[in-house]
Amino acid sequence: MSILRKITQKAVDNFSNKEIMLFIGARQAGKTTILKQLKEAVENKKQQTHFLNLEDPDFLTALNQSPKNLFKILPLNETRRSFVFIDEVQYLKNPTNFLKYLHDEHGDRIKLIVSGSSAFYLDQKFKDSLVGRKKIFFVRTLSFREFLLFKNEPELAKKDFASLAETEKDRLRRHYDEYLIYGGYPRVVLASDNEEKKEILREIVYSYIKKDIYESGVRQDEEFYKLLKILASQTGQLVNRSELAGTLRMSAPTVDHYFYILQKSFHLCLIKPFHNNIRKELTKMPKVFFYDLGLRNFLLNDFSMPSLRSDKGTLIENAVFRQLLEYYFDDEIKFWRTADGQEVDFILPDNRALEAKFDASQFKSKKYAKFLENYPQYQLSVAAYAVKEGRGAPLAREIWAL
Repeated sequence: MSILRKITQKAVDNFSNKEIMLFIGARQAGKTTILKQLKEAVENKKQQTHFLNLEDPDFLTALNQSPKNLFKILPLNETRRSFVFIDEVQYLKNPTNFLKYLHDEHGDRIKLIVSGSSAFYLDQKFKDSLVGRKKIFFVRTLSFREFLLFKNEPELAKKDFASLAETEKDRLRRHYDEYLIYGGYPRVVLASDNEEKKEILREIVYSYIKKDIYESGVRQDEEFYKLLKILASQTGQLVNRSELAGTLRMSAPTVDHYFYILQKSFHLCLIKPFHNNIRKELTKMPKVFFYDLGLRNFLLNDFSMPSLRSDKGTLIENAVFRQLLEYYFDDEIKFWRTADGQEVDFILPDNRALEAKFDASQFKSKKYAKFLENYPQYQLSVAAYAVKEGRGAPLAREIWAL
């Protein structure tokens, strides 16, 4: 059996309820594998399962004609509950009506477990929110602990990273360097050598992201890729859409539309500034981060070791953002910045403020006096790639031990 991820184990706990289980995330992030693992888990309980991939044009045509055609395609048992797995549900013309009909009319005998490659399609095609009928699972590329499992390091993956022996820490750092360079797409992690990893990332960028571009109606893919590469070079910086529009010679609404596609396809995230005044918070410029570090590094054409990079500070800041996604929702992660450039990298909902540094010795506490004066309830700490005794160390933890 393939390696079980945290989200797979969590999903098993939802088998008994009636809700539709909807898995969404970037292409190649592992959704199909998760559905197949869940199918196997159901079969181990001696229950009936069926699997449909809607990239098959025959299935798609039949189900677009009527959701009732599902009963012609599948030999569903009249007396036993069946688990129906549907991959790429976004290809249906009206996925809302399809899922709603099966849930409302046949929910007692059919448990629906479905995947979609992008929230973009769900926003466009789901005519109502299916409130009370669905539970959404967001599938990201591998977290670092999952990465270790894929690297055949199950015991290391279970450990408290803050309390490792020196030999374990050295081994973990070697793995983390690879994670920082090539990211967490499952196929990339399992590739046998670095050249194969780069080739798979090339395929993801120029085949799978191109699918997102074309299926969202964009035809100027060169402009789209130019924007994506600029954003890779500006990770962790404020996003000025007017400036980007001028650089790319396109309209600001077009830039906004491209951002919408990139976010809904789970390639990048715009985090908002933290401020007591909600109006100001909603109108200030956001900062951009990538969900996968390997994707960003491919766009930059930079696969060098973290310590040798000119952008190592930015790389670590993006890596901290990715770590935080294991504990917080995207819209819960914010940053603080003043007009004169004072900044705290991450503001978190449990009264935590976090700075990202390549080396903890770069941290200077006096730079954060204004923030702590205005927000004394926040506890400030540092996440760093390198932590040694000296300045910054008392407040610092290694990035993987967040």
